[in-house]
Amino acid sequence: MVTVPDVRALARTLPRSSEHLIRDRVKFRVGSIVYVAFSRDEMTMGFGYPKEERDALIAGEPDLFFLPGVSDLRFHWVCCHLARLDHGYMTELVTDAWRMVVPKFLARQRLGS
Repeated sequence: MVTVPDVRALARTLPRSSEHLIRDRVKFRVGSIVYVAFSRDEMTMGFGYPKEERDALIAGEPDLFFLPGVSDLRFHWVCCHLARLDHGYMTELVTDAWRMVVPKFLARQRLGS
């Protein structure tokens, strides 16, 4: 099971990432763009993900992933259940969400091509 402190430990290593508490929800962002956010009870995590690929992600693992609320469907966003997420997968999802919101040169510096 993944927890907020697990994600926090990773996010602190990502350049330009900052943590914020907004309406009792922990969110990580780059500038003003949120790339990871937790539910108030910290049982689910939303993260940046390409809209055109999210249906396939959810269909592949419907017990882990789910669509965000109707008001957030317009965003590049998908959600998951933290209790079913392992650390390796979390690292991949959070890093890819961060990569979506930083300049390409910074992602290349951090992650390579």
